[in-house]
Amino acid sequence: MKRSLLAIVASATLATSAVAAESVEVLHWWTSGGEAAALGVLKKDLESQSVTWNDMPVAGGGGEAAMTALRARVTSGNPPSAVQALGFDITDWAKQGVVADLNSLAKAENWDKVVPTALQKFSKHDGKWIAAPVNVHSTNWVWANKAVLEKAGVKEMPATWDQFIAALDKVQKAGFIGLAHGGQAWQDATLFDGVVLATGGVDFYNKAFVQKDAKALNSPTMVKAFDRMKQLRSYVDKDFSNRDWNLASAMVIEGKAGFQIMGDWAKGEFLNAKKVPNKDFACFRVPGTQGMVSFNSDQFLMFKVGAASAGAQLKLAKAIMNPSFQSAFNVVKGSVPARTDVPNTAFDACGKKGMADLAEANKSGKLVGSMAHGHAVPASIKNGFYDAITAQFNGSMTSAAAAKAMAQAAE
Repeated sequence: MKRSLLAIVASATLATSAVAAESVEVLHWWTSGGEAAALGVLKKDLESQSVTWNDMPVAGGGGEAAMTALRARVTSGNPPSAVQALGFDITDWAKQGVVADLNSLAKAENWDKVVPTALQKFSKHDGKWIAAPVNVHSTNWVWANKAVLEKAGVKEMPATWDQFIAALDKVQKAGFIGLAHGGQAWQDATLFDGVVLATGGVDFYNKAFVQKDAKALNSPTMVKAFDRMKQLRSYVDKDFSNRDWNLASAMVIEGKAGFQIMGDWAKGEFLNAKKVPNKDFACFRVPGTQGMVSFNSDQFLMFKVGAASAGAQLKLAKAIMNPSFQSAFNVVKGSVPARTDVPNTAFDACGKKGMADLAEANKSGKLVGSMAHGHAVPASIKNGFYDAITAQFNGSMTSAAAAKAMAQAAE
């Protein structure tokens, strides 16, 4: 009897240890204040299920450094449970046969019905769910410090390109930096997403960036877009080189700059600094792109793991797709949910606008994948575009030469 009791206690102890030992290792690049706060929501959810979160952060934004770190892990046969990934990066890993199969969970929870088709293009491969989308970001946003604009005499948010340039002039003449920007290739390309949409519209954007049409890429319209990039460059401060995006956001938050063109993850920085939408800061689409949305979607790509880790991995995927988490996470992150059935009640003014804009663009066919963030062309072509955009933005290539270089990169 005594031995039986000891066996029962030992068994219970082992079971408890097994539950406590459940863990996931997650590689991501969410290292700034607002991003870290958003990720904390997911960590707490998993901790409540006795799943330990092992963090593998890679700073820098954009995901390039993260993909480099991931390649080393996968090559050594030791992939993490999940990796934050974007667009064609997900597709590339899927083709290598190293990703997990989430179909059983996806079928049980009807992911096919609640995730927008545009996102499923990347969440699935050969009919198999391989990633859990956590949000929908859009890149054609402008963030503005209302106090700075007031001091500069900018009374209304600009709705056209000419109005935007006029507002930038006023801000600069008032002694502020016109446009807060970080000189990194992905940030330059993020500006370009909005500029091309504003210059050529959705049809031109699709022709150039999705269809990779050489005539569109090397066209007067593309040259005009590059000329507008040159205009924007004149409002950027001299110390912009290699500045991280969140430090550029801080310049607007702290009243040093008037505007920043950045994806809606920037809103998380404003909220983290206790700033209030429509009171302390304004959010609006890049002038000339109203009704259009260029999107990217952060997804957690799941890799094949051993049987001991598979249960915790599924708990992670299930937690990511939970509607209450999608609301709580995106409220903090600045993005909008990756599910269509999440109410907007918890969202602030910018969040409600983002959800409404997304629904409108999806309905009207003006929802386009962001070139800058890997949702229009594969990395090999995207990186060629980056080179041309950054060279032109930094003055080492003319607008005409940059347009020609983009056409060559697409070939």
